[in-house]
Amino acid sequence: MQRQFEDLLLGSIELFCLAAEAESFTVAATAASVMPAAVSRAVARLEKRLGIRLFVRTTRQIRLTDEGRRYFEQCRLALNQLAEAEREATGQQTTPAGVLRISMPTPYAHYRILPLLGEFRERYPGVTIDVHLSNRNIDFADEGFDLAIRGRAPQDSSLIARNLEDAELVVVASPSYLRKARQPGTPDDLDSHDCIQYELPSTGRSLPWLFKRDGELVEVVTRGAYRSSGDVLAGVTLARHGAGIFQTYRFVVEKDLEQGTLKELLIPYGGCSRPFVLLYPHSRHLSSRVRSFLDFLIEKLRPSQVGD
Repeated sequence: MQRQFEDLLLGSIELFCLAAEAESFTVAATAASVMPAAVSRAVARLEKRLGIRLFVRTTRQIRLTDEGRRYFEQCRLALNQLAEAEREATGQQTTPAGVLRISMPTPYAHYRILPLLGEFRERYPGVTIDVHLSNRNIDFADEGFDLAIRGRAPQDSSLIARNLEDAELVVVASPSYLRKARQPGTPDDLDSHDCIQYELPSTGRSLPWLFKRDGELVEVVTRGAYRSSGDVLAGVTLARHGAGIFQTYRFVVEKDLEQGTLKELLIPYGGCSRPFVLLYPHSRHLSSRVRSFLDFLIEKLRPSQVGD
């Protein structure tokens, strides 16, 4: 293997990352116990090597350029992996530590994962958790994520997908809506109702509703005056305030159903579900913090029929 990085260059990358995180050469210098001029020279060496500007500098602050931010995400990931490799080599990997970056959709985050993170941190106080809430597909390489949770497994052979759970779907409406509209008896009756639409961020198309009819799964295309995208919880809020009927995950509306703010509809046609899967790259070495988080989720979600 040909050598590509000299000691000075690796040190420059570390100083650059410190400056990027702190948005200050002075703060980075203090953290590294060097003079601010040393940080400035390190960044200048990298800019000359790469042929790009990493920071926009003013008299009062610095901020990363778009190219600098992409480079920073890659460098941060690489330095974390080097630190993890050193911990494993010296037998220190038994105590997970470092930053765990995970992307997940809004409803699953709020109702499934975020309530568990406090307990995870009690077990592994050395792990810092960076949570990104989004339904869009992320780029592991460019954005530096360790894990992602999505509502379906992508057609990407470079990713490993592990099933977290099959989340049950329910159709709901508020008592106020049902007072002014006749309750549907079958999925066909939805044609005469205002059905709140959720558009998939990846396609821009409304998600069809799922039902079981005579033991078979059927998709029903609904129509309505309200559309939301990016956040399923918007549809729940609309339904809660009488805007129409909505199909969503049972775990999102359990309290509403108990309290009577929403009523479950079309129960004989229920029992359908959509999966949530955990994704990570095939090629990536799993650090102890990532493995610990995987094991933790499996343990905590076991009552929800977790499987691989």
